[in-house]
Amino acid sequence: MRRTLLCLAAGLWLGCGRSGAGTAAGGTTTGGTTTGISGGGGDSMSQGSGTTSSDAGSSGAGSSGDGGNGAGSTGSGAGGGAQPAGAPLVYVGGHKGIFVFRLDEADGALSAVQGPLDAEMNPTFLAVDPARQRLFAVNELGEVDGERSGAVSAFRIHPQDGTLAFINRVSSKGEGPAHLSTDRSGRFVLVANYGGGTAAVLPVGQDGALGQAASEASFGRRTRSHHAVTDPANRFAFVTNLGSNAIAQLTFDPETGRMDPNDPPALSLPAGTAPRHLEFHPNGRFAYVINESADSITTLSYDPSRGTLSALGTVSTLPDGVSGEDNACAEIQVSPSGKFVYGSNRGHDSIAIFAVDPERGTLTPAGHAPTQGRTPRHFQIATTGKLLLVANQDSENIVAFRVDEATGALEPTGRVTEVPEPTYVGIVTELGR
Repeated sequence: MRRTLLCLAAGLWLGCGRSGAGTAAGGTTTGGTTTGISGGGGDSMSQGSGTTSSDAGSSGAGSSGDGGNGAGSTGSGAGGGAQPAGAPLVYVGGHKGIFVFRLDEADGALSAVQGPLDAEMNPTFLAVDPARQRLFAVNELGEVDGERSGAVSAFRIHPQDGTLAFINRVSSKGEGPAHLSTDRSGRFVLVANYGGGTAAVLPVGQDGALGQAASEASFGRRTRSHHAVTDPANRFAFVTNLGSNAIAQLTFDPETGRMDPNDPPALSLPAGTAPRHLEFHPNGRFAYVINESADSITTLSYDPSRGTLSALGTVSTLPDGVSGEDNACAEIQVSPSGKFVYGSNRGHDSIAIFAVDPERGTLTPAGHAPTQGRTPRHFQIATTGKLLLVANQDSENIVAFRVDEATGALEPTGRVTEVPEPTYVGIVTELGR
């Protein structure tokens, strides 16, 4: 596929200044159309002139520096033309930076808007605040105020076109931040530090800037903290710890951001489970945790008055007879309807589908969908419940699926977008004003 390396920033075609070496994305198309983005690290913030490309389905990207802007050309042919200003946004994070796209809800085609941003800081997981005005990113690599540490960066989302503008960056108070989320009010960011076995709460100012940590929790360096989230009522917080096979339970003060150990302070799971990501059911009575090493999902009963979890049952994410020796689970999501739970298998390279018992919350296997790529690190379901996007890290693509809302089944739409090493994909259907 022919690609043109260009930069796109703030909705204008701009040339890349002094850039590092670009890395082309791979990936193949199965019965559909592939669009592409290529990008790499650089250190330039300068802007030059550029041109647009109308190659069918092609798209390229140059490089941008720390907090800088850059993006690729957008194909206007078979790969999907530029979407209207009101179309949903898709934000992709990964080892090569943050990319912004417009989404065609009809089939999942993506049109490049901006990127890569923060390419040298490893923004592998992103979160958008409830008002859809700010985006936050973990930075696995970097130095903040002279301290070698993980970091969290804040970006302002332009209300018209969804482009990002860097605000600031602060320490994550630990090594190797793996995940972050906002609390339910959007006033705080919770970050889990995998390398340090810690979690921290960072306040968000009215201008979107992050402040120094309001609270920190340490679970031991070998615990490998991976996910931090508040409960639906914003009164309690939970941190999954792979190394200790436990989910930390904490009280959370939504006014100050303070976290303290709850009673009991953790839910222990069997050895070798390695709980990775946790998702609450829309009814608030249940939660689900995907277990990285055990290739499974555990259903959890939730007591909202005490802020405590208890295990109800566990199901495998792999088909019968398939070995998990070369598999590791990654992301979990509950459908907006609450009828289905989905989990990703890295190695088997599939999305496992489960039907939810509405009374007990337990799961029944409902099939598997190949992700049309390798290593599905993350995926997200649109709020409409009709579309699912998968970020295949090692095949370097985003693949779109239609969701059968009656059965939960996934069907590829044929739209595949090449993006360098994507580890997160998020859909924002309506921007805040």
